[in-house]
Amino acid sequence: MVESFIEKLRHDSFLTLETTPMHEPTFEPIIEKLIQYDLAKCIDGFSTTDNPLARLKYNAFFGALKLQNAFHKPVITTMSMRDRNKIALQSDLLGANEHHLRTILCLTGDPASASDQPNLKGVFEGNSTLLMDIIHCFNAGIDHSGKPFKTHPKPIYPFAVCNAHANIPKNLMKKMHTKIAHGAVGIITQPVYSTENATMLLELLEGAHEGCKNEHKTELILGFFPIVRLRTAQFLAAHVPGIHVPSLWMEKLTRAKKISEEEEKKVGLELSVQTFKELQRIHPKIHMMSANNFELVRDILKA
Repeated sequence: MVESFIEKLRHDSFLTLETTPMHEPTFEPIIEKLIQYDLAKCIDGFSTTDNPLARLKYNAFFGALKLQNAFHKPVITTMSMRDRNKIALQSDLLGANEHHLRTILCLTGDPASASDQPNLKGVFEGNSTLLMDIIHCFNAGIDHSGKPFKTHPKPIYPFAVCNAHANIPKNLMKKMHTKIAHGAVGIITQPVYSTENATMLLELLEGAHEGCKNEHKTELILGFFPIVRLRTAQFLAAHVPGIHVPSLWMEKLTRAKKISEEEEKKVGLELSVQTFKELQRIHPKIHMMSANNFELVRDILKA
């Protein structure tokens, strides 16, 4: 299942859906919503987030296992460097390997200062490239200290992330190059809202491959977060680095909001559907994010 998932990423269209575990001791409500909106048949796989913004959530690996067992689909499991040292990282990878959780999204992680947990301290023994290096060791049959495993782990496929926008595009390309050099099979971008932005990212990725001698080309996966409210667009534009929301979206949503909330949602849905279709035409490898608003995802995909 995992290998066919990676082959689809490399040679076909590709669509994944992000799930965000909750601040609860259960993952079942997410499973139930995905069943309610019949989303599993529309996508190639899921992802689970790992305590974003350093806020306590249900464990990403257990959530991934629940998704995999419920829908028989691969799950990209996020691992953050913030909360684990090298022993914990490797221990989690060993346990996940036996359960075929072998597509790992490697993140440095949001700062501990963003947390609502008092006096939280981040571990941060390295950034996301350290985790990709650990995965490289596992794929060679050794742990990060060089000690061989008696049983060779099943292949692990690391994913990485990058911003979708930067004032100096070459800085984006350098970061892409670093992640390609450390073995990322796919790079998932922050949400993209225009074909111009998507085209720029694809061109940067081509430049980032120069000098890298990986066996396989790293694939770009365009992030997309549907926007149906002006306040969402304003928040993303003002507070989330690496995202550019076009002025056209702001103008149309502002006019619609003055009419009614229903008009605002209608215009936002139209913009989201149109942009999603345009992105698919340019580069049909997309990672859908929605903060667990699976009804909205259903509406986008149905359209």
